[in-house]
Amino acid sequence: MNPTIALLTDFGLEDVYVGVMKGVMQGICPEAHFIDLTHSINPQNVRQAAFTLLNNYRYFQPGTVFLVVVDPGVGSTRKPIAVQTEDYCFIAPDNGVLTYLLAEYDAYTVVELSNPAYQRSGISNTFHGRDIFAPVAAHIAAGVPLSELGSAVDYVFKQPMPHLNIEGSKITGEIAHIDRFGNIITSIGNLDWIDSETLLLSPRFGKLRDPMRLHTPQISTTIHKHTVSQIRPAYSEVGRGDLLMLIGSSGYLEIAINQGNAAARLGVAIGDRIEIQTGA
Repeated sequence: MNPTIALLTDFGLEDVYVGVMKGVMQGICPEAHFIDLTHSINPQNVRQAAFTLLNNYRYFQPGTVFLVVVDPGVGSTRKPIAVQTEDYCFIAPDNGVLTYLLAEYDAYTVVELSNPAYQRSGISNTFHGRDIFAPVAAHIAAGVPLSELGSAVDYVFKQPMPHLNIEGSKITGEIAHIDRFGNIITSIGNLDWIDSETLLLSPRFGKLRDPMRLHTPQISTTIHKHTVSQIRPAYSEVGRGDLLMLIGSSGYLEIAINQGNAAARLGVAIGDRIEIQTGA
């Protein structure tokens, strides 16, 4: 067996932090296989990390251990935790970075990482990724049960869920992510094509409601006073440099520019509101 440890951080790759964590883990669990989900989360952006994790963790094989270190509260009183779901284990600070994915589970187990036997000695106040989270991830990958790592807790800190509201013909959401190409990924999803002019919206966030059909020729989206009309199936449906709406690979509405940077042109940021008129 070669257990998998998937890493998600805001550390970047210019410094030694990611490599050092892998070195610590390899010393504890030499057979572990490492996958870098991303190390390009914007510094200290817990909600961006939560959204990234939500939309990608299910592509990993069951049993994967996720090491999630986006930790602006390092050295504070926030708890280090491990969460076991039916299929995966997540090691992270208790700052809400697991909020979105845990909303998808009815049951899970949480422990506070308080047993020093599974941590490095002489813990730094600024690098818990190396001294607490990485050792714990490696010990779990090596077969140590959560019950050995510390005491069970029945509460974890929650971040606000991404905004999504539907009132009549108006849908409001927020910018949840901006990728390196400048594509603007919104909280409006999941969206699935039914036919060439019809989408089915099954809201992932906001108040629970029945799925609704959207007629794409009637849809217009406004963001920072810019309006884009009609959802296209692919970038190539518009000319180079033109704005468009499309459904991204994770099922969310996106605003993009064919071979350009939509976020830079529109001057937007994560958390900005976006509005759709459905024409219904």
